[in-house]
Amino acid sequence: MMDSSGAEAEVRLAVGSCLARVAASRHNEETELALGTLRAYLEDGDTAASKKAEFNRAQYTRVLQVLVRTLSSDWFHSLQDDRRKELWDAFFLHGPPDQALLVLLDSVSTISDSSGLEQCVRVLEDFLSSGRVRVLLWAKCEGASRHTDSAQLTETVLGRLAALPALTANRLHTHTPALFLPQQYYPQLACDILATLERICQNLRAGQDCSLGFVAQLLGKVCIQGHGGLVCGTLAPHLSSLSRSDALWQRVSCRLLESVPERWVESVVTGLMHNLHGPSALSRVMGNLVLKNKKVQFVLTHKLLLLQYQHPTQVLRTVLGYLALEEDRRLLLRQVLRSVCEVWCNSSAVRHTPVEQQLYVSKALLLCVSLLNHTDIQEVRGELLQCMLGGVQCRLDSNIERIRRMGMVVGECLSQKLDPSDSQLKFQYEANEESRELLSLMELQSEEEEDEEQQESDATNRPKAWDNGQMLAGQPESSPSITANQTPETGPGSDSELDSDDDLTPYDMSDDQVKQRGTSPRYVRDCLEALMSSNDPERVELSLQVAEELLRKNICATQEVSVKFCKVLLHLEDRYSTAGFYRLRQNAMVALIVIHTQPVVEYLTTEFYSLNYSLRQRLDMLEVLALSAQELSEPVPDKRIGPQSVSPASTLDLCAEVEHWRQVVEKRIQSKTRRISKGASRPPPPTPNRYAPVAGYFFFPLLRNYDRTQTTFDLLGSDHLVLGRLMHTLGLLMHLAINAPVATQMGKALLDFVWAVRFHTDQMVRRGVLFAVCAVFLSMPCENLLMELSDDLLETRVWLADVAENDPDADCRSLAVQSLVLLERNLKTHLQNPTLEA
Repeated sequence: MMDSSGAEAEVRLAVGSCLARVAASRHNEETELALGTLRAYLEDGDTAASKKAEFNRAQYTRVLQVLVRTLSSDWFHSLQDDRRKELWDAFFLHGPPDQALLVLLDSVSTISDSSGLEQCVRVLEDFLSSGRVRVLLWAKCEGASRHTDSAQLTETVLGRLAALPALTANRLHTHTPALFLPQQYYPQLACDILATLERICQNLRAGQDCSLGFVAQLLGKVCIQGHGGLVCGTLAPHLSSLSRSDALWQRVSCRLLESVPERWVESVVTGLMHNLHGPSALSRVMGNLVLKNKKVQFVLTHKLLLLQYQHPTQVLRTVLGYLALEEDRRLLLRQVLRSVCEVWCNSSAVRHTPVEQQLYVSKALLLCVSLLNHTDIQEVRGELLQCMLGGVQCRLDSNIERIRRMGMVVGECLSQKLDPSDSQLKFQYEANEESRELLSLMELQSEEEEDEEQQESDATNRPKAWDNGQMLAGQPESSPSITANQTPETGPGSDSELDSDDDLTPYDMSDDQVKQRGTSPRYVRDCLEALMSSNDPERVELSLQVAEELLRKNICATQEVSVKFCKVLLHLEDRYSTAGFYRLRQNAMVALIVIHTQPVVEYLTTEFYSLNYSLRQRLDMLEVLALSAQELSEPVPDKRIGPQSVSPASTLDLCAEVEHWRQVVEKRIQSKTRRISKGASRPPPPTPNRYAPVAGYFFFPLLRNYDRTQTTFDLLGSDHLVLGRLMHTLGLLMHLAINAPVATQMGKALLDFVWAVRFHTDQMVRRGVLFAVCAVFLSMPCENLLMELSDDLLETRVWLADVAENDPDADCRSLAVQSLVLLERNLKTHLQNPTLEA
């Protein structure tokens, strides 16, 4: 006990120290050294077996979780492919496979679209293709007696293995790798089960015990989820082939089916019946399971025959032949015959069941009869005679020709079986494919025909992975690698040339590799993570350069992190003297507003009056709001217009000559054509204004707290630069809202604001005031404008005239003149409108 507790404490302390360095270290050397120490506890490590067992039991999952959290670190992004496989991938591919599978699937389900998600998917692909599922299954079978896994953990691993395609598809959608698709995953899982069964047979031959419980539960869970066809399509033919000449394989196959939980055994048996051709194959694989398991007995003797009717005829032939193959099971065959006869001669069933179901029952009846020997016939003769008389009569009374023909064919077959003499029933009917199929069911299928069908099925369904002998041993296929930079050996005499001091031969740099530049992020969250926490100048620069493009391409991902991304960009500093830093940051923020307008605009307009912002940041907010509003007000190009067809390539001279010729002809036609009227030109198609519905979110919050003095911001005091820029921004927002329903309210609010600061001493502020006034006169409806200025109309004209004449700034004077002209035009329009005059 002391040794065990000492090893536990030693492993816990060592792993904790290494993980702390991995999580906190910013130096690649320290991180790699810590991971190298942890690597010694894996399968291929040189640590003692007791310490490895303790590591696998208590520390392995914790290590994997810490590694997943390093996916966004600078250390991980700096790794080359070979180092990544050695320091990161190896932990998932050389440890307890059940824990690695759970961590990988949880990571794929929880990580957002990023390079980290791609890395987890890539490792999960390696996990499946390198045979780790076989290692998992074998570990559960080999050490079942000494396993201490809880029932909850076992059920979780089973669920993840059985539903892996669904779990990955729900997260990856159309980007799901082919290896995760059901058409590839479940046949490969069947190959893994077969490889595990092969190792179990080897151990049993060596006198070692194994358990089939976990594999049986996995098979049942996969089949109950609806993938029995894919799994059994690979599993059943090989079990049939292997058990044909090996009694141990028969025993293992039967024990496998006996170990399937009762709630799942129906789906497993059904899948096997559809993929095993012939009663002998089903008997070898399933044994006397129908006698040992009441659920299987109910399925084969009642549900399959009387409650369902979608199975093909071959399944009926296989099941009934299986019941007739052994003497112990022939009692069930006679029981089935009685049940089928009772249903077939029931007149109510003839009237109220579909014709397809009646045909299915008729096939079952004929197959049962064909399998009876002389002793069985004498025992059930009474039931058959009653069935024949009653069933044929009620079918002959039917108005449906198909049902009448069905009764005639079955009656003739039963009569022939009961009375081989000349006194047999004979009917006149037109033979068709259906009647010929019913008659053929009375012919027994020979064992040679069954073997031929099964061998054809084996050849059709055999997967390539199972054909390779290496896959049985869990070894992936390998191919000789060819180095890309392999160079021929130098010929004789090269040493003497290199030893020459006279000729300075240049160094051979053919094998040198140029240091690869960091790759740009391809996901919005990767870009956000780099801008927020990375200390790598190159990574930050690349992320900033592609930020706008990523945001505009990935609209859904952008909307999820829009406000957070805007906050990061707003507080981002040019720490590394990035070329075009402010332009790149501004374009990214504009893209955020255009894609997710309301939340981002509300954030910026709220933060504009918040504490602890520099003047530069506040000016950036205003500029971003103005640029994004301008982009939103522009018409959206019609995406329905596809690319124009490209004409064949031609030289520039030829194109110029053709165009010149056409112009000459057009001019001649125009000069010699006399037109009375050309008609009105067709106006451009209208496009929606994206800015009009959200103009209020841009405008009104900027007027909310302008007169509130704060610790770091005094808009009406010393910070007149921001005040002037705010005036210009409000004027631009007002002008872009022309013809919008909210334009009148915006104009009223803006006039009230500028009226209070129209005599400001700073010329920048006065320019902003006059620009805003011009925007109001241009955008606000004239009747609403004059109604708003009705009381102050005379004073407004006097003020504008005074500014136009006496203001020292030329721009202010010019803006005042323009404002006066606009005011006079609005007044004239208002007075000339007869409706308004009335």
